Parts: sequence; structure tokens; C-alpha cells
Amino acid sequence: MHKAFITGLPKVELHLHIEGSLEPELMFKLAKRNNVDIPFKNPKEVAKAYEFEDLQSFLDIYYQGANVLIHEQDFFELTWEYLLRCKQDNVIHTEIFFDPQTHTDRGIAFATVINGIDRALKQAKQQLNISSHLIMSFLRHLDEDSAFNTLEQAKPFKDKIIAVGLDSSELGNPPEKFERVFQQAIKLGFLTVAHAGEEGPASYISDALNLLSVSRIDHGVRCIDDQKLLEQLISQQIPLTVCPLSNVKLCVFKNMTQHNIVQLLRMGACVTINSDDPAYFGGYMNSNFLALAQAHEMSKSEITKFTYNAIEASFISDAEKLRLNKITSEYVSRFDD
Repeated sequence: MHKAFITGLPKVELHLHIEGSLEPELMFKLAKRNNVDIPFKNPKEVAKAYEFEDLQSFLDIYYQGANVLIHEQDFFELTWEYLLRCKQDNVIHTEIFFDPQTHTDRGIAFATVINGIDRALKQAKQQLNISSHLIMSFLRHLDEDSAFNTLEQAKPFKDKIIAVGLDSSELGNPPEKFERVFQQAIKLGFLTVAHAGEEGPASYISDALNLLSVSRIDHGVRCIDDQKLLEQLISQQIPLTVCPLSNVKLCVFKNMTQHNIVQLLRMGACVTINSDDPAYFGGYMNSNFLALAQAHEMSKSEITKFTYNAIEASFISDAEKLRLNKITSEYVSRFDD
């Protein structure tokens, strides 16, 4: 399974929701500090509640947990704890989603959210040598007006946000609902990504590419249902930020052996491994790599390809890509395949 190799392998994460890294212990700490009532007596009860049937059953608890995040320091601590996990798992670059509407709809100022996150990201660069970008996600179960309002609020903080994304309940909320918002975001100079083809059909992937002009697709595992789309993804090397443990936990796949990411990798697709909402789905980057390697026999070069793909798919400069590729190749050269 190459456990030691995987553990030490440099990694790049491109699909991580910062609110989804809220561990039960921190949730309780913040609930107490901020006098917020949560429907659990202790962290063990929270863990028990993390059994999900589908995306919606997860989202219900996810939004409930976010209620404990109120002050800038809360967002700083949330992000810093995730970054310490990154260090532990040898993540050298991460591109983090945040959901401002989850907080602004509760009366939390946009500035409070982004400043807390940004402070942790800057500290991680200095103290942990982890580089990062921040992606603002629109919640697709909310309406277009709410998304436009969020985009407007983001303008003063444009220097802190590299891209906009689209997440939350996929079914019944197709990409076309946000076509005008994404067009406006592109005019303002933001890059674009979108969740598509997780629970929604393969056509949502095509629509995200054609209507939202996305640089990469988050999830995208349903592309296997559309041969023409699959060929396009491979020939154009459009990245898919896949989340193995999340997909199993939310019953997108029955178990890890049924997951199609290794099949997609071998077909030549630009697939990457990510943790999505690790506090809820049972693992950060190393756990995702190891769970996949346990279920699918892969060579070291195949495992490493996930890192090379993620570097190429990232929003860093070409010079920075070269630097991270060099770090990775130097690590790999210490092992025989």
C-alpha cells in the first residue's frame, strides 16, 4: 500500500471547505466561549451525528455547526487548526473554500469572516511554509440575488480572493441558475470553479464548463456517464477535484473499491485527491490517500500523479508550480518504485 511513501509525499489540496474542518472539540470550545446553544452534550455525540445518508443530511448538521463561528478570532482558530493538519499531512499548498452566506445570513460581517481566515493563511506562510489561495463559494440553494449581493460584498477584499465557486445542494440547483453572477465575477477578474457531477448529473459538469466558464470542476465523478464529456475532460486536461472519503460517506459510492478516481487517472483525466469537509467525513489528506491506496492497488508513480495533477490544476504561478514539482520529484527520487 506504500503507507510510508504516502504519508511523506508532498500534497496540494484544492477542494476544502474551511467550515467543514470544524472539529467537534473546537465546536464545543467556541459554543462555550460564545454562549451558543448546540444540540449535543459532548464531542462524542457530535461524532455520532456524523452518519449521513446523502448530501442534504450532512448540510443540515454542517450549517448548525457553523453557528458557533461569530468573531474574527473564531475564524482564525478554525483555519489555523486546519493548517496545522496540513503541516502534519505534508500539504505544501492549499486552496480553501469559504461560504460567506453561511455567516452573513446570521448577521456576521463579511470582513469578520475573511479577515480571520486571511490572518491564519498569512501566518501559515510565515510559520509553516504552506502557501494558499482563498475561493469564495456561492450557496446554490440560495437565490441569484443573494449571490450578487455576496459578490458585491467581496469587492473590497478582492486582493484576498482568487476565485469564486459554487457549492451546497446540487440537485435542483443547476449551474444555469448562477450564469449571470459568474459572468459578473469574471468581469471583476475572479477565476471560476464549481461543484458539479457529485449528486447531480453529468450534464451539470458540461453546463458548468459552458455557462460558468470554470477552470476546474469540483467533484465531477459523474463524468463517467457521458463518454463525449469524458473525452473532453481528458483531451483538455480539465481538472477534477475529487474527494474520496466524502464520496463514500455521502453514499455517492457504496464503498472505496467502487470509487472511479483511479480508473479516471488511468484513462488520463486530471484528477486530484482532496478532503472536502474532513471533520465530518473522517479524514484529512493523508487519510484520503491511504483509504484509496488500501482499496486500489497503485504504483508510487500513480500515487504521485495525484500531486503533480494538483500542482498543475492549482492557481499558483508557473514559477511556483516549478518549485512545487521540484519538491515533489526530489521526494519521489528517494524511493524505488
